[in-house]
Amino acid sequence: MPASLENKPSKQQEQLKSDHVLSDLKKAEKRKEKKERKNRKSKKDSADKEAKSKKRSSDGSDKTAAKKTKLVTGVEQQPQDVAAAPAPAITLVEAKAFYEKHNITVSGDDSYLPYLEFSQTPFGSKLLKSCAKFSKPTPIQSACWPVISASRDVIGIAETGSGKTFAFGLPAIHMLSEKYGKKAQSCKRPLVLIISPTRELAIQTHEQCLEAGRELGITSMCLYGGSRKQDQIQELRKSKPAIIVATPGRLLDVVENDRAVDLSSVEFLVLDEADRMLDQGFEKDIRAIIGMLPQGASRQTVMFSATWPTSVRSLADTFLINPVNVSIGADELAINERVDQIVEVVEGKQKNFRLLELLKKYHKSRKNRVLVFALYKKEAGRIEEMLKRKGYNCIAIHGDKSQAHRLQAIEAFRSGSIPLLIATDVAARGLDVPDVEYVINFTFPLTIDEYTHRCGRTARAGKKGVAHTFFMPEDKHHSGNLINVLRSANMTVPDSLLKFGTTVKKKQHASYGAFFKDVDPNAKPVKIVFD
Repeated sequence: MPASLENKPSKQQEQLKSDHVLSDLKKAEKRKEKKERKNRKSKKDSADKEAKSKKRSSDGSDKTAAKKTKLVTGVEQQPQDVAAAPAPAITLVEAKAFYEKHNITVSGDDSYLPYLEFSQTPFGSKLLKSCAKFSKPTPIQSACWPVISASRDVIGIAETGSGKTFAFGLPAIHMLSEKYGKKAQSCKRPLVLIISPTRELAIQTHEQCLEAGRELGITSMCLYGGSRKQDQIQELRKSKPAIIVATPGRLLDVVENDRAVDLSSVEFLVLDEADRMLDQGFEKDIRAIIGMLPQGASRQTVMFSATWPTSVRSLADTFLINPVNVSIGADELAINERVDQIVEVVEGKQKNFRLLELLKKYHKSRKNRVLVFALYKKEAGRIEEMLKRKGYNCIAIHGDKSQAHRLQAIEAFRSGSIPLLIATDVAARGLDVPDVEYVINFTFPLTIDEYTHRCGRTARAGKKGVAHTFFMPEDKHHSGNLINVLRSANMTVPDSLLKFGTTVKKKQHASYGAFFKDVDPNAKPVKIVFD
């Protein structure tokens, strides 16, 4: 058989070969279809996931994505107290009218418009729960919140009982929440420091900070003298608070002697009632404390005071950077205009009888809160015993009482279980009880500033009140200042007070008396030339 015929494939072999090729083509087409179906399914699944993801994001429920988001500071951002869309900002005309109505002066930078409603603030609903009982911000809050929230240093001069604690407390807590999230709930080193002149004021500020930060889990710790230091240190180490409220002496003791607090991370400093702290001789301690804090632009400083003397101005010039000054009313003395000031000139023998007569009028129900101020510890104790003998449910606080007794007395007065409180000036500041209807100054205080703060214990939280003062001939050196205070508040000046004269005596220094001379630290020296 020829070779050419031997190599030629048969018809059967060609058919088999053709069948194999078709089979391979069909398999390839099936694989291609299967792959395309898989790709289409994959794309569909991916689109579904993306749609679900967008839906979760719009609903605010994608917690996993939020946890993975990092802040610029490197702190993991948690779901925070999100504020509702802020209300429209007010106009310049509205701001000017508001400032004129409340006698507000803003200097240093007047570009910040006040918040007239809580809805205009950047604070979230959780933080604003602490303000639920108020219909709108107080004037000092309205003017200070936008400035403090912009991380500017602020000097606030306002009457007592004007809501200054929340004026600096809410922006401080808002800053902690926004910047640190859940890490602000437990801090190795405090981030906010509030310095107060008295134990009572420190405790009260601490309680208000706790109330404001509760919903956000941000805690506060209070350090003050008169209580066991070791107990405070243990609580400090256990709670690791972001906020510390302290009196100067105890804070220095805990920092320098026990090394229980490191102040090197404090970003927000508040000097509350700065004039009182300087009057009590705390200037050296305050300067030492501020020296332990971060300096310059890394720290925001806020200073509040009821008066604006030269000593406070010097402190502000030293430690505040380009501050915005917010002043409500006069810089010298600011008494709430809702306080009806009544001054009665009496002789010493008449005081007990007049006090009992006033209580029959002011404390007729024996349930409303009345605060009686005495000058000395023994005097307060004597008044307490006299009123108890007359059947009054009362209690006294003064320097001879233990800190525990004083706290119990203030709490009983606040709750109303003991509605009549007798106190020395230890309670003139820091006693924040909104429902005190009457203040009776049984003995005139040593300074006109203390008179201001005594009167500030009534007419708080937008309410009205009465401050009835006994003025004796021995107090005549205060007549000029007192008459000026009464006139500035449009109060009636009795003729019996005018007879003591309107001369204002020069304020004496606590250490140097009448020989003290105010010196302007910014004044340039005068060059003397000898001929």
